[in-house]
Amino acid sequence: MEDEPEPAFRPRTQIQGRVLLLTICAAGIGGTFQFGYNLSIINAPTWHIQQFTNETWQARTGGPLSDYLMLLVWSLIVSLFPLGGLCGALLAGPTAITLGRKKSLLVNNVFVVAAAILFGFSRRAGFFEMIMLGRLLIGVSAGVSMNIQPMYLGESAPKELRGAVAMTSAIFTALGLVMGQVVGLRELLGGAQSWPLLLASCLVPGVLQLASLPLLPESPRYLLIDRGDAKACMAALKQLRGNRDVAWELEEIEKERAACQGRRALRPWELFQDPALRRQVTSLVVLGSAMELCGNDSVYAYASSMFLEARVPEEKVQYAIIGTGSCELFAVLVSCVVIERVGRRVLLIGGYSMMTCWGSIFTVALCLQSSFHWMPYLAMSCTFAFILSFGIGPAGVTGILATELFDQTARPAAYVVCGILMWTMLFLVGLGFPFMLASLSHFLYVPFIGVCICGAIYTGLFLPETKGKTFLEIAKELQRRRLPKQAQGPTWTGPEVITSTEL
Repeated sequence: MEDEPEPAFRPRTQIQGRVLLLTICAAGIGGTFQFGYNLSIINAPTWHIQQFTNETWQARTGGPLSDYLMLLVWSLIVSLFPLGGLCGALLAGPTAITLGRKKSLLVNNVFVVAAAILFGFSRRAGFFEMIMLGRLLIGVSAGVSMNIQPMYLGESAPKELRGAVAMTSAIFTALGLVMGQVVGLRELLGGAQSWPLLLASCLVPGVLQLASLPLLPESPRYLLIDRGDAKACMAALKQLRGNRDVAWELEEIEKERAACQGRRALRPWELFQDPALRRQVTSLVVLGSAMELCGNDSVYAYASSMFLEARVPEEKVQYAIIGTGSCELFAVLVSCVVIERVGRRVLLIGGYSMMTCWGSIFTVALCLQSSFHWMPYLAMSCTFAFILSFGIGPAGVTGILATELFDQTARPAAYVVCGILMWTMLFLVGLGFPFMLASLSHFLYVPFIGVCICGAIYTGLFLPETKGKTFLEIAKELQRRRLPKQAQGPTWTGPEVITSTEL
């Protein structure tokens, strides 16, 4: 029997738009915004924190830290953030199931408050170890929010806006990156006396989320499929959609719930053991790895030297760095606007293809910069173009995959896998980049170009288009692509009461 047709392009009411927008902002400001913000603010006070660490050590032992120990302490301060993110990614799946999406985001702010207190009082207490612990805790918070926020928004959005709404996670990441660069300016909080306040300023977005998110609804899919609360699901849908008829959407959620009949939430390792999920897991791992290994983070690391080579005054480089973050923010905004028109595949293939092009030109410019006086300017232009290409494609679209390719029972585990992958890759790239730079020199971007080519080819050959499809339609499309012996799709006879998908 064919599903009832959806209402044809009903006008969206003011209430619907306002509640959905508030939900996006409340989840984002204390979610992925924190990731981008805390990733960037640590760069501004580098010298001041190292000086504080040395003074503290000297007061304790009577002698300064050696250069090796100073480098080790600073490496720990930086690397504890992705280590905490890895721990947070492991927590995200269980908390999303037991507490729900919204409550998990709220409880997650406990780590933010604890980290802000440690940062704020570290210099007064004379313990640089408080900075280390604070970085670990804020990393845990970022790891939880990076997984749960897109899950929450993807499940709360109508299908015709699901891609654009899920893309806002990338928008808030880029916005946090830019805001961290701006607040970290020497004229603001990047000075010698104000750096503890700079690190502790992560408390502000956390407080904003605690004040706003409790007023907004929980994910309707979580309420009905995981909790079996049809009344609460209907109330959440009405609050999110305003006066729009939600009967067809409730019916679609009921069918997805029936498809999950008798199935518990999968554990992360079970995703790799289920033949029916092999294509989804492969896409998640391949494209998630490609996003982290495509070289975008390394462009940021290389940006300062490029600006200096292009004769940008040293005192002005900090303002040029803000331009790189602004480029990514602009590109992600453009991607959010066009994603429901052009689809996911076009943005991913186009993004990786353009990154391949600009990365190649960037490599040529580095090799010839001593031969032609204008080559440093070309390299600087490629830096901005590469970041724009990353923002248009991989930056936002990759984060949607775990929401759209997996059903309700597999989605939390998929986000755990995605989070573990992202934070591990982030740690390894940060650890290995100095060695790659030393060994490959001007050919540093050749491995990254190879990754971009692989990402574009894999997307073109294996990733299905999910634009405008319900979760069940996506599942059927993936089922048709599997071999006949693997095509064991779920069956159902109608909506039935099921038990909660406990982890």
